[in-house]
Amino acid sequence: MDTSSLTCPSCNSSVRQTKAGRTTCGSQRYHCHACGKLYSPFPKEQGYPPETRQMALKLYLEGNGLRRIARLLGCHPQSVANWINAYQASLQAQTPQLPVPMTVETAELDELYTFIGAKKTVGST
Repeated sequence: MDTSSLTCPSCNSSVRQTKAGRTTCGSQRYHCHACGKLYSPFPKEQGYPPETRQMALKLYLEGNGLRRIARLLGCHPQSVANWINAYQASLQAQTPQLPVPMTVETAELDELYTFIGAKKTVGST
């Protein structure tokens, strides 16, 4: 790609746009000498695709462990844990709250009697 056709997104200058290495995801980075900013005109998308995240959730629901899922999908186990936690939080946000009555009209209790230590026997002295 010719650097003369590039314009800086910060100052809109097209003069002296030079290559300045690559970003962590591999897209070309450029340096604008007019304003001193670094920019990438065509950045690559970071992260994993949504299909990988959905597959991780399905594997987790099938009973696989985080390390096994990460090994199968070729990602880090912490990423899998983060996806599962984010999905759980989104489910909790979608769950409607059940209505709670202001006053209780009728309450039912079962009989419950517990022993702490040993039972007392009747008639023993």
